Amino acid sequence: MGGDQHVGGSKRLAGNPFKGRQPTSHERIKGVPWDASYHDGPAPWDVGHPQPAIVRLASEGAFTGTVLDAGCGTGENAFYLASLGLSVLGVDVAETALTIARKKAADRGIKIDFAEVDALELERLGRTFDTVVDSGLFHTFDGDEQIRYVASLASVTKSGGTVYVLCFSDDGPETGPHPVSDEARRAAFNASTGWIVLSIEPDRVQTNFHDNGAPAWLATIKRTAT
Repeated sequence: MGGDQHVGGSKRLAGNPFKGRQPTSHERIKGVPWDASYHDGPAPWDVGHPQPAIVRLASEGAFTGTVLDAGCGTGENAFYLASLGLSVLGVDVAETALTIARKKAADRGIKIDFAEVDALELERLGRTFDTVVDSGLFHTFDGDEQIRYVASLASVTKSGGTVYVLCFSDDGPETGPHPVSDEARRAAFNASTGWIVLSIEPDRVQTNFHDNGAPAWLATIKRTAT
């Protein structure tokens, strides 16, 4: 999942396209579910390769144990981590994205699992992870949803586990949709909810609309309580 909704020629969908779940603020504004972003070619954030920030983190040994990719989209970050021998589960609400991801996995011979799960209800997975990566998901939520999402992450992150959040920042020109302030992220992840923010560094998010990526924050966050 990523930035602004891209639906191309898709029309607003009739009936209940949200499969019984409560649509997010972004989906309510657009009138279509995230799945519609994948109906007319690659979504803006579906760049066809892992985010450089994720590759760099992996080269530094950041990912250990079991890994959850929250909002995995068509799976490029998850595939990269799985290729390093890590046990990875990718989750997303977009069925079409997961269909594409599973086909890629089969074509590439990569052993990896995917599940259609609402990121605001990750407890439904019934398991916990040592490391969680969020590349372009946190910034899609409004303030209240960010609080719910962080609580959802807490339900699946082991005590002592690490969450890496790569999201659009509000610092610099050509910011992406839904830029997040440093203050907003610190408000969501804090000691009162069982988190320690170890670092927040400027970075870039690659998109199909930015030649050199959009300004981003890369946060390293430790889970301190269960």
